[in-house]
Parts: sequence; structure tokens; C-alpha cells
Amino acid sequence: HLRSPLSFVLIICATLVDAALAEYRRPNVVLILADDLDVAIGGMIPLNKTKRLIGDAGISFTNTFVASPLCCPSRASILTGKYPHNHHVINNTLEGNCSSQAWQKSEEPGAFPALLQEHGYQTFFAGKYLNEYGASEAGGVEHVPPGWDYWFALEKNSKYYNYTLSVNGRPEKHGQNYSEDYLTDVLANVSLEFLQHRSSKPFFMMVSTPAPHSPWTAAPQYENSFASVRAPRDPSFNVHGKDKHWLIRQAKTPMSNSSVKFLDDAFRKRWRTLLSVDDLVEKVVKKLESTGELDNTYIIFTSDNGYHTGQFSLPMDKRQLYEFDIRVPLLVRGPDVKPNQTCQMLVANVDLGPTILDIARYNVSKTQMDGMSFLPLMNGNRGNGTWRTDILVEYEGEGQNITDPSCPLLGPGVSECFPDCVCEDSYNNTYACVRTMSPSGNLQYCEFDDSEVFVEVYNLTADPFQLNNIAKSIDQEVLEKMNHRLMMLQSCSGASCRTPGVYDSGYKFDPRMMFGSHSLRRRKLRQALK
Repeated sequence: HLRSPLSFVLIICATLVDAALAEYRRPNVVLILADDLDVAIGGMIPLNKTKRLIGDAGISFTNTFVASPLCCPSRASILTGKYPHNHHVINNTLEGNCSSQAWQKSEEPGAFPALLQEHGYQTFFAGKYLNEYGASEAGGVEHVPPGWDYWFALEKNSKYYNYTLSVNGRPEKHGQNYSEDYLTDVLANVSLEFLQHRSSKPFFMMVSTPAPHSPWTAAPQYENSFASVRAPRDPSFNVHGKDKHWLIRQAKTPMSNSSVKFLDDAFRKRWRTLLSVDDLVEKVVKKLESTGELDNTYIIFTSDNGYHTGQFSLPMDKRQLYEFDIRVPLLVRGPDVKPNQTCQMLVANVDLGPTILDIARYNVSKTQMDGMSFLPLMNGNRGNGTWRTDILVEYEGEGQNITDPSCPLLGPGVSECFPDCVCEDSYNNTYACVRTMSPSGNLQYCEFDDSEVFVEVYNLTADPFQLNNIAKSIDQEVLEKMNHRLMMLQSCSGASCRTPGVYDSGYKFDPRMMFGSHSLRRRKLRQALK
């Protein structure tokens, strides 16, 4: 029988209501990004509210790594879902493509926030973006990257006072009045304001704190906290890095008493800055709860890279290939994520973009991202043998073709040197690593782009602190397989980065094939140093 006109109207109305409800039900996402937060700090006292409100209420990923252990390349990987060899940000300078005009033109339009906005999400950013953001040569603070409805971005690198924010493209200067200017608290306040007055659309909010990055300025109420705390004395603390790259071997062991005192003091200051981050997390969670959005919101907490304080007698920094610099905390809570979970699957920060897009019901296969969504892992599907077993870590060392006048014996090419001439970086501290976790092994294999093509290999099961480089004693077949996989990862793009390569049994180990002519800047610097 024929339906009446009224029944057709009712069907259309019901369809529209269903579509509206489906739009309403799309989850919100909050990403809170710390700056230089290593796992040793991440699971400890300064962030106990964060652990309780996010980690205990959801899932903790215990094997999370960064694509590069330095701020700008790592943040570029988060935003694009790509490894550094595909987004081409190699360090924290404009020359290294950090927030350069080339980056703005080639990568920002395809970054996941822009895709979310096109997909109907309201987007909000507050905090540190990229280290060279706001540079006059790249558009100044007037530049607002595509994809952001609300933009409160810090000019340049992390500070706590006396900074400039880009507020939707307009400069806003801040001084040193705690109640008005302390950056972590300012970020909390603008985030709460957004949550209070946002539209009815699903939203993505990214809050990027300065802590615990230097200059380690604590809020007044926390200036005397942790008076007796010192840097962890793990087995790699203040020991000689034997059988390692020359940059590690040049560190003075044992460290001087003044160096140890300095890094212990810095460690305490880092903890103190994190107390304000912990307060920020609590405020955001409470606001989501009071507005009725908490149960429909994924909250992700992580860091851009790790940090070391005294390991292998290196005073403090990041940039190195070891676990303390490349491993970061990752805590997530959200709809359908059961509390008190732990996941040991191998996750990288190139996976954040694909995961957030997947949460938003965006077809990730339409992107050129190298990472993969770990949403199934949060929902209890641990891969059934299909999850990846290895990820790539890349770093391009920095150094000038002039000798540091305070450290003339080191010669040209070093950088980030301390007063006792222990240097944290050099132009040939350039490496690529494959980090593997599978039933057959928990390994790391790294090759350096230097004159000797130095190789470091670690069995993390037997040697979790990476004290013994087994490159010369490991089984040759294992060495060849890891070398082969590293070459494939360094040439991968998109889907090929997510699938294991088939090993060719006829393949012969040759680390000199790894880098070749892949860095014009390095070749020029090498020529200048001759």
C-alpha cells in the first residue's frame, strides 16, 4: 500500500534526527603534550593526579617511542603522522625546516588538525607549537596554521614568563606576574574557557605545556617542593659509555661533583614545574565532567621526547638513541576504554594523528601518514599477530664548522657543550635506528652516518640499560635482518611504513648503504670540515 505524505515526513525527520545524534556522539579528543618528559619522571610523584585521572581511568602504553628525540622533528611527526625523512624537519632551526615557510606550505595543510576541521570538528590549540614558530622570516605570530579555529600559540621555545602568544594571529605579550602570566596556568585558563563556551560540534583540543623543559621555572607555591629528591641513580648513571659512538665516549667519567650537583638541582626543578601540569590536567578533567562531556571524550597525555640526567655521564639533554631519550609516557582514557589497562604493544608518536583521526571516524587510509591507529588496542584488540613489530627512530646531529673557543681540543663540529667541555651533540651524531619488539626479540639496531659507519645493537631483554653494545657479537643473520629492515623503514612512505618487509635471504649486511647521499646539508658540512 502507498504511504501517506505524513509518513514520508516522519521518516525524513527520523533520518535527520539520527544524523544529528550520530554527529553529537562523535567523540571529542583532548591531547595534552608535555615538553621533554621522560618515562622515569612520567610515572612518578609529580604527576600522580594525571596518572589517576587518565592512566588509572584508562590505559597506559608502556612501550611508546618518538620518531626523533628532539622537540621540533618529534612535534612535526605528531602533527603529520610521518617519520622525519618524510616531513623533512631535521632539527630546531628554520634551516632545519622547523616551522619554515616550506613546512607551512607542504605539511601544515595535511596535518591531522586540518583534516579534523574539514571533518566537522571544532579545533583549539594552546601552548608551544614548534620551536621556530613566530619567526619573522616565516610569517611571524600572524601566521595561524590551517585547521585551527582557536589559536593560542607560544612564540618560539618554552618559557614560563616574559613571552608572547599568538592569539588567533595577534601578538599578546606577557610579563612576570604569576597570577596573570605563568604560562602553564594561562594555558589551563584558556582551555577551560574554550570548554565552557565551545559550540555544539565535536571538538579537538591540544594543550602543549612548557614543562618540564628548561628554564624549569616553578610556580611560587611549588618552589620548595621535593627538596631531597635527586636524579635517579640507575645502572647507566655516571658510567663510561664503552663501545658506544665517540660522542658518548667523550663524556668525562666520573662526572665532577659540581656537575652532579647541577643535574640533581635541575631534576628537582623539572619535577616542580610538573606539579602545575598536574593541576592543569585535573582542571580539564573536572571541567569536562561538569559540562557533561567527560564520558564522550578521549584524553591523551604524552611527551615530545624523553630526557637524560647523568646517564653515561652526559649531564642533561635529549638527542641520543637510548631508551631514556626516545621512550615517552602515553596515557589514554575515553569511551569504551576500560580502566586500569596496560598495553605493551609497540607504539610510536607517528601513530597519534592516525589514532585521533580514527576516533573521529575519518578514513585514515585516505592520508599519507606513516603511523597507524592504536584505537583497536585501546578497545581490547591487541593485534592478533597483525600489529607492527618495529618502528623507526631518526636524528640528524647539529654542529658548526668552527671550533668552540671554550673547548678547542674537541675541534669543529660539536654543539650543546657544557663548561667542562662535555658536548651533547655533533654534526655526525646522525643516526637511524630500528626498535624491534616481537616474540623473537626485544632489540635496537642503530647506524651512524659518520666516517666509520658506527653500529650499535642492544638486547633490551638482557640489558635494559643498554650498557653493552653487542654489534660485534650478535648472530650475523639477526644483524642482516635488522640492517635490511632499517633500510626499508628509512625509504618507506605511508602504508609501506606500517607493514613488515619481507626479508631477502640473499641480502648482505652493508651499513654503508644506509645513508649514501641522503643529506645535502651534511655533505656540505662534511666538506667544510675537511
